[in-house]
Amino acid sequence: MQRMTALFSAALLSLGMAAAVQAQETQQSQDPAAAEQPQAQAPAQDFSDEQLQQFADASQEIAVISQEYTEELQAAEDEQAQQEVRMEANDKMVEVVEDSGLDVDTFNAIGQAIQQDPEMMQRVQEMAES
Repeated sequence: MQRMTALFSAALLSLGMAAAVQAQETQQSQDPAAAEQPQAQAPAQDFSDEQLQQFADASQEIAVISQEYTEELQAAEDEQAQQEVRMEANDKMVEVVEDSGLDVDTFNAIGQAIQQDPEMMQRVQEMAES
């Protein structure tokens, strides 16, 4: 149980990094007025069992990617090398999420929801274990 919580924490932390990079890239491509608007909190949603299962599966893969790239990041010699590792990790994590059938926004919304809803966290953990 504690192992699964650690996996989800790592996955959420990793995806937070991925989402931050993606948000930064999106803001750079938008007009300046749009970039200044604060991002709204995702509203509480009811996610289907299928979406929660997709989240659980993707989270496990993202946790592995996170661990691998954390080691590479620590071994990177300078800021440029670190940035390249972050971008590569971000691309892989986004790919995992999209391959799972979710988009990054939905994945992040589920991640936020399970942090605030212990029952949903429990359901997702059980899905990951099966």
